[in-house]
Amino acid sequence: MNALVYKAKNAPLAYENVTLADPADGQVRVKLKAAALNHRDNWITKGMYPHIRENIILGSDGCGEHNGREVILNPNRHWGDNQRYPAPEHQILGMPDHGTFSEEIVIDADRLVEKPAHLSVQQAAALPLAGVTAYRTLFSRCQLQKGEKVLISGVGGGVALFALQFAVAAGAEAWVTSGNPDKIAKAVALGAKGGAIYRDDQWARAFRKEAGGFDVIIDSAGGPGFADLVKLTNRGARIGLYGGTCGEWQKVSPQIVFFNQLDILGSTMGSDQDFNDMVRFVEQTKLEPVIDSSYSLQRGNDAIARMDKGEQFGKIVLDIG
Repeated sequence: MNALVYKAKNAPLAYENVTLADPADGQVRVKLKAAALNHRDNWITKGMYPHIRENIILGSDGCGEHNGREVILNPNRHWGDNQRYPAPEHQILGMPDHGTFSEEIVIDADRLVEKPAHLSVQQAAALPLAGVTAYRTLFSRCQLQKGEKVLISGVGGGVALFALQFAVAAGAEAWVTSGNPDKIAKAVALGAKGGAIYRDDQWARAFRKEAGGFDVIIDSAGGPGFADLVKLTNRGARIGLYGGTCGEWQKVSPQIVFFNQLDILGSTMGSDQDFNDMVRFVEQTKLEPVIDSSYSLQRGNDAIARMDKGEQFGKIVLDIG
């Protein structure tokens, strides 16, 4: 079977024939129809991820067929029984073990979840990792409630877009930030109330006058801009942080944190309970993931190059079937 295989840091993934081991007890072989990219895959190709191994098939997101039924794959492995945080042996599908950028995968049978009927295989493949990350951050950690105001920073990437769609579907008033006005316009079309360009000087002060304060803020950047997000909080607000692409926080006012009784909540991936709840939420709301673009498996390196440019709005999908 054909697959995209990690060979070395800063090298293109190799499109080559791979033979998978036969399923062990408790495992099954799934014929994959579609997979989707995450920033994790791009970081791995650059060597910017722990526990990297050579000759591993990348990919955490996938939708396929097993025993005549269409399934999505839960990329979460060995979370453990504690819902508050994962066990030390926790892993994500696609490194250090084989993932979904392949025509087939051998995987634990309990990782298979029935595909929501209203989703195409491409939409379903786009859902798992980004969907569960957004769901846990927004609901399990920040406890978003109907009618609250939520701000999602850096809209356009998979997790941020799911956070926007989930918030709107839950009856919250959602706002966004971006460095690109076109992405804000697209977010408004998905239900956002409005947005701000974070590259502008004093953007947070002007945005506060327009939008007011926020009950929940979802961020993946950190860095110098995190101080502006803190200034946009209402009393009792929760800030959910699932990434740190811009580095360490700077000039964050502790006075705002304690006077506003803020909760700053770290989150990454999600438990099996989070995943199952997320899929059920998508089924109930008939939510459809946003697809940015689609590539053949053989053109996987072109897909990664698009992600590296940061121009996408929605998930980048690999068609395999």
